[in-house]
Parts: sequence; structure tokens; C-alpha cells
Amino acid sequence: MKSTGIIRRIDELGRIVIPKEIRKSLRLRVGENIEIFVENERIILKKFSIMNRINDLAQELTDAMYSFMKYNIIITDLHKIIACSGPLKKSLLDKNISEEIASKIEKREKIFEGFKKELKVTEKELFNCTYITNPIIKDGETIGMILIFSTEEKLNIDQMHIVEIVSSFITKYLEE
Repeated sequence: MKSTGIIRRIDELGRIVIPKEIRKSLRLRVGENIEIFVENERIILKKFSIMNRINDLAQELTDAMYSFMKYNIIITDLHKIIACSGPLKKSLLDKNISEEIASKIEKREKIFEGFKKELKVTEKELFNCTYITNPIIKDGETIGMILIFSTEEKLNIDQMHIVEIVSSFITKYLEE
């Protein structure tokens, strides 16, 4: 665990302020949920994502989709890639998503980009590709995204429908 060197006082209501630099580097926004853990004498704060409940299911879904479609398939929460299948799995899985992808999630963008275009998936991974995005929405809130992309071939309307079905399945699964 890395020390920040920052010390904060607990106020009379038991609150502490998370410094702006830390909130910015972790992309914590106002109103976002934080999980609290206690380990020995440590209090650990962790960004909360309802999508963490389905990591194994999400990976099985991307693996099944990949066996059928043979394209790079990604499922994200609001901050990172939680499941990935395809040739880029090792370089993308568990990486933070780019600001570009975060913006698409926030705007609830359903995109079918049929012509090759640059897409920054993580802060370090930029691809010239065709792609499809579909947000995952639960209780009116966007909680993640499904992304399929190909650097070789054009994607088609059938892949878009599959992405919509998987997004709908994840939403219904989380409602149970």
C-alpha cells in the first residue's frame, strides 16, 4: 500500500475529506459509492461497482461471444475493464478505461461505427477499428458498457443485436 503523506482530521460527525488529487486520480465523482473495509487497524476505501457482482458471469459471456464472433469483446464498469475476450485480453483486462470510453458510458452512447476510426480504449491502448458500444443500465443509471471492436473487418448489424441482447441480459441479471 502506497502512502500519500496526507493526513486528515475526522470531524464531529465522523467524516473525513478525500483530497481532490486522490479523487481525480481515481475518477471519484460526487455522489459515487465507496465500499469500506476494515483489516486489522486499517480502514480501506474502495470504489464500489455493482458490476463486481458479475465478474465471473461477464467473463463467461465475453468468452462465449468470442467463440462465436471472433472479435475483441469488452465489458466495463464505470472505471475499468471487468471482462475481456479476444487477442487483446491480456493487455486490456483489469485496466482502467480511457476518458473517451468513460464519456461514452456517461452519455449512454449506443454506437455502430462501421468505418475504421481511432478509439482509445485505455489510456495506453489506441486502436484504428470498427466498433459497437452499448451501455448497461440498471435502475435508470448507467453502470457499464459492452464494446466489440475489430481492427481487421467491418462489424455488422447482427453483432449490434447480440451486444444489445447481452446488455439486456446483464441488466435483468442484476435486478434479481
